[in-house]
Amino acid sequence: MDDQTAHRPGFARMALLAAFLLALVHQYLFYGKMPGISYPIFVSLFYTFIFYFAKERMRKQTWFSYVWTGSIGLLSLTYALFGNWFFFVLNFLVIPVLILLHMTYMFSYRKPAWSGFGLIWAALEHLFPQSLRNWGTALKLMRRGKGTIPNERKQVLMRVLIGLLISVPLLLVVTSLLSTADGVFNRLLSTLPDYFYNISLGDWIFRALWILLLGLGMFGFVWGFVHSKSYIRTAPASEFDAMAGKLEAAEAGDDGIGIDDPVIITTVLAAINVVYMLFVSVQFSYLFGAWEGILPKDSTYADYARSGFFELILVTSINFAILLLSLLAVRKAGGNLKRAIQLLLYILVLCSMVMLYSAYSRLTLYEEAYGYTYIRFLVHAFMIFLGLLLILAVVRISRESFPLLKCYIVLGLLSYVLMNYIGMDHIIAKQNIQRYAASGTLDAPYLTELSSDVVPKLIEFSQREKGILDEELRSRLSERARPVQNWPSFNLANYREWRALEDYFADGAVH
Repeated sequence: MDDQTAHRPGFARMALLAAFLLALVHQYLFYGKMPGISYPIFVSLFYTFIFYFAKERMRKQTWFSYVWTGSIGLLSLTYALFGNWFFFVLNFLVIPVLILLHMTYMFSYRKPAWSGFGLIWAALEHLFPQSLRNWGTALKLMRRGKGTIPNERKQVLMRVLIGLLISVPLLLVVTSLLSTADGVFNRLLSTLPDYFYNISLGDWIFRALWILLLGLGMFGFVWGFVHSKSYIRTAPASEFDAMAGKLEAAEAGDDGIGIDDPVIITTVLAAINVVYMLFVSVQFSYLFGAWEGILPKDSTYADYARSGFFELILVTSINFAILLLSLLAVRKAGGNLKRAIQLLLYILVLCSMVMLYSAYSRLTLYEEAYGYTYIRFLVHAFMIFLGLLLILAVVRISRESFPLLKCYIVLGLLSYVLMNYIGMDHIIAKQNIQRYAASGTLDAPYLTELSSDVVPKLIEFSQREKGILDEELRSRLSERARPVQNWPSFNLANYREWRALEDYFADGAVH
């Protein structure tokens, strides 16, 4: 057995027992049930479990660690608050990854930086070799638990067994009397045989395996932090010497020609900026005139909006990659060459922003012609996000000490949380309703396929427009089962949807 486990067998057994109890809770909350309020509850319990048993390995909290924890908490709450299926599925992948990275940052022996790629490798190392290694520790603990029992414990166990034997006939008499005295209690007892009857032997076996494997997994996960083993290979002196020589050569400028060579980057930037400036000069005549009816010859609003949209997004994304690569060349350059690269980068960012605005305006025109959807909303959001990344890159061009990667990580995390809480369905419904008021065109089937978050707004709109959505809403009600058959799956948006539809049609929604 591991040394630390041998020195603290009681604490290790306690961690193992807590892991199996947590696995039992997980099985109860999620087996055969949709995630709902159960998700934030389990995340809270899991954090409590890790922070308690691995507290001695915890590093000092930083401001970003608090942001990280708050983001995970807010994302887990979406399962209880909202009904958007896009984020329901996406968060199912994102939240566990964020938790793994956060736990690795807080408890790993490597002490990785939260803004470095080393965090990813440390997380993978912990998830596989560190965690799986401690499954054997768990099995050893369970085998030791089956050893010789002291006489005092035998006496206690014997007394407990005698007490249980005495309790069985007493419980039969008491429950019989209580069920006769109270009808509600009698009905509750009568449902218990049905509950056990409905659970098959195969179901019990699967539940047991669920608890066993998940319990071992969670113990291995936490004990991998408590008693970690270093997998870092020590390089021979010759390798270090070779690396040191390469670094010295790089600093002296003798590391050969690379893709981030200042002269190469300057040439590339100059060439593409000439094309971009020509393109932007042509775009300006349409970019700000499309709203006033000034379009390319033989083009409609829909044709103009659709043409070249994705190409512009792709070119802007390529420009962003070129920009990041060019920032590496700025450090190598000096004097006039450095200032030339910075000027070319400013021109690149300006042209990219114009292209981004052109794509944004085209998509807006397209939405006015064909309506608002999930994909179009998400593309809008991506363009805004890309614009913010470009703005941060502008700061980095002039200030080499600016922590660009850290800002990108923080911006990305907060932007994702914001997208979960911004109310995407509400915005799409609102824009489509405003489009109907302006043009009289409404895609009723798509509108009523939005998530449960927006159903109360749709009912209000249908009431105001003399039942324009009543048929689709009635069909939606018939397809929806009554929510919250079990409390772990409770979701506020689904509950509000069902109640609103029930009340609306119960009042006789005939207009």
